[in-house]
Amino acid sequence: MARLTDLAAVGELSRLSHADDRTTDSRVRTLGLPVGGSHIGVFTLFRLPLGAFQPSDLLYVYEERGHLAGLARVERDSLRDEWTIVELDAVDSGEAGDIRFRLVQHLLRDAGKRGALRFHVACADAGSNVELFMQAGFARYGEERILYRHSEAPPPSTVTPATAAAQGIRPAEPLDAVDLDRLYRAATPAPVARLEDYRLQDWERQGSHWRIPRSSLTPILRFADVEAFVQESRTNGSSPLAGFCQVGVAKEEQPHYIRVICLPDHDPAQLIDYGMAVIVERTRVGWADRAVRSQPAERGVISAVRTYESPLDRRLEEHGFAALSSVSLLMKELAVRVFEPALATAATQ
Repeated sequence: MARLTDLAAVGELSRLSHADDRTTDSRVRTLGLPVGGSHIGVFTLFRLPLGAFQPSDLLYVYEERGHLAGLARVERDSLRDEWTIVELDAVDSGEAGDIRFRLVQHLLRDAGKRGALRFHVACADAGSNVELFMQAGFARYGEERILYRHSEAPPPSTVTPATAAAQGIRPAEPLDAVDLDRLYRAATPAPVARLEDYRLQDWERQGSHWRIPRSSLTPILRFADVEAFVQESRTNGSSPLAGFCQVGVAKEEQPHYIRVICLPDHDPAQLIDYGMAVIVERTRVGWADRAVRSQPAERGVISAVRTYESPLDRRLEEHGFAALSSVSLLMKELAVRVFEPALATAATQ
């Protein structure tokens, strides 16, 4: 485990691992999330200020000859007993891959002693990232496209509360838990829904920094004010809700966040318009506060769309988003699933 005296070395190691060195053919030393560049940096999204490192989080380091050669950072969800690996770095040497594998193996062993049930990680399918985790027992269950809307893009249209109400859009409430679960299962393949295993209690906690549903960009919601909205269905379908929108308004040097889930036959354009309008409104309200804290100007909006949610990505592109790249979602589960005894209809011969 990392010590307080390691923090300076940890910050330097993270910076070196995420550096974009185009002059050499260096291997991918971290998870390789495709949000590099000047406007969105991995170290910016998943950096390690003391204010962001909560008591439940864990930081492992690999020490070699008195120097830190690798680190792994884990965010823990105590309510669901889930761990999310958000950073896995090693120095660019011949043993970088072995160091990263040892760190993963160590945190898995330590997690078994701490009662963890599931492990999540999102990574680029490059530099043997996926192979490393699959060797450790992870299973790849999905892919996501990362889309980004630049801050210099034309401002989104304004949506008034009266217009939103006429479109059936309103804030999510705890009483929507059952309907949100139905919407999620209608929009998500059954194998993925079984793996993620959301419960009604999870849907009841929408808002107030709650980070369900999960995406590859979920860790950045720690630095944002999170709100959730739903759009009621106008048809007599299987779900009373046609769409769900989660918005994260950034409080730190990072992009804002929007995540949309909708029924396959529903057009989410109105819900996307409203989510973008909420971000603009919340940003305008907080402009004076950001100026006092000397925060940078707006850094755009980022979103993640899973491959089975298409054509949702096309709808976002129509709103000014552009694809950055794709990431793989992997999960390892330690819990054993058992079927409880149940009554069955008696058969007569």
